[in-house]
Amino acid sequence: MTSGAVTWWPTGRPSRFGFAACRQYSGGGGVYPNVPLSSPLPGIPKAVFASADGQEKCETKITTLENGFKVASQNKFGQFCTVGILVNSGSRHEVKYPSGISHFLEKLAFSSTAQFGSKDEILLTLEKHGGICDCQTSRDTTMYAVSAEVKGLNTVVSLLADAVLQPRLLDEEIEMTRMAVRFELEDLNMRPDPEPLLTEMIHAAAYRGNTVGLPRFCPVENVEKIDRALLHSYLRSYYGPERMVLAGVGVEHEQLVACARKYLLDVKPVWGASTPGNVDQSVAQYTGGIVKVEKDMSDVSLGPTPIPELTHIMIGLESCSFLEDDFIPFAVLNMMMGGGGSFSAGGPGKGMFTRLYLNVLNRHHWMYNATSYHHSYEDSGLLCIHASADPRQVSFVLMTNVILFMELERAKTQLKSMLMMNLESRPVVFEDVGRQVLATDKRKLPHELCQLISNVTADDIKRVATKMLRSKPAVAALGDLTELPSYEHIQAALSSKDGRLPRMYRLFR
Repeated sequence: MTSGAVTWWPTGRPSRFGFAACRQYSGGGGVYPNVPLSSPLPGIPKAVFASADGQEKCETKITTLENGFKVASQNKFGQFCTVGILVNSGSRHEVKYPSGISHFLEKLAFSSTAQFGSKDEILLTLEKHGGICDCQTSRDTTMYAVSAEVKGLNTVVSLLADAVLQPRLLDEEIEMTRMAVRFELEDLNMRPDPEPLLTEMIHAAAYRGNTVGLPRFCPVENVEKIDRALLHSYLRSYYGPERMVLAGVGVEHEQLVACARKYLLDVKPVWGASTPGNVDQSVAQYTGGIVKVEKDMSDVSLGPTPIPELTHIMIGLESCSFLEDDFIPFAVLNMMMGGGGSFSAGGPGKGMFTRLYLNVLNRHHWMYNATSYHHSYEDSGLLCIHASADPRQVSFVLMTNVILFMELERAKTQLKSMLMMNLESRPVVFEDVGRQVLATDKRKLPHELCQLISNVTADDIKRVATKMLRSKPAVAALGDLTELPSYEHIQAALSSKDGRLPRMYRLFR
């Protein structure tokens, strides 16, 4: 064997490759038989690995244009990018208008504009760059987004600017939207999954008649009231450049800023100059209360196998804004509660060790679903538990007992895992960048959020839970409500030490 030569052979010891590989090294200093791969070769310089630590702090770049329009980007390498415009506008801002305008704008998005004669023209233009488009509205944000090839960025930003600032809103388009809204409202009341309806009801109960308690879906009585003049009036108030963010993922920041200056800086919207003075600045007022809808749930099956008739209850308590420090402990608490459906299967990653699984679904066969949700806004928040059960077994459970170390660590690890896995998706990164910059003018990076999650202690969980339990409950109930406890009894149970209802109700039999 010549000096410095390396010989490889299997040792016969099993490994994940079948055998563990070893090597014999013969050099000037002697022979080293059976040197494991984990040991460095003698005389070889130590490897220096690239580190992302220095760049990570600057990976989300933000620029504010002269008119107040913000441009935010993160370069995620690849052939495709996701770019969109987020607007600080949603159903919570409709207090001075008939509810349903945001719902209409969502359906009207990417219709004909000053540059494109129809939605088909927009789709054909995007198709040349392998692109798709979408618009989604929530209670506080409207998001127009396009995913396409990076080389088509100029076309994409031009199209977005046209769709947001220059929509034609033709009479026939508005009429088609009315039909689409009516169909969606019918579908909402007929679908087997009642979660969207319950979410509407719990917000209406928690914030009665104000801000995030206003309906996200257009009420039936308002469908005919919304026309072009009303839409222009709303857009004039809420679609100003200072309330918008152009966010992009997978693009160079300088290129995105150049496109923004070209297509968004000096463009006059079709509805005229914006009037920021008309913006509703109301702060969410948590009220608590109950919203009940008696409904026959026995005929919602989509096939020959009938779905059991269930009563659905959602109980919510006020949490906090996503701008507060307690937002992270509340997110961990929500993960600890966890839950899901009674037919879920899997291990710890599916939440089978969460409190709603261990203390509700595993113990009471008649519970079909018990799931925790956390809704958070810039001025308030709502932590809810959705429970589905046979109408004769309506009740609820609240866990405020001792927090185990392993339970807390599992919830924190699962939350960090979910955060990082979701941020593997380019559209999710885009939404995260856009929403954070829109709300706070900056973005907390994933490693910062993971550190905040790691810092949460059992005392933090107890503190936020105690604070939450002082608030008046919000209750939404749907289905056969014959056995539903009264609101006063639910409130008394939540404030008691054991969380139990009076004996007159069926409780976990």
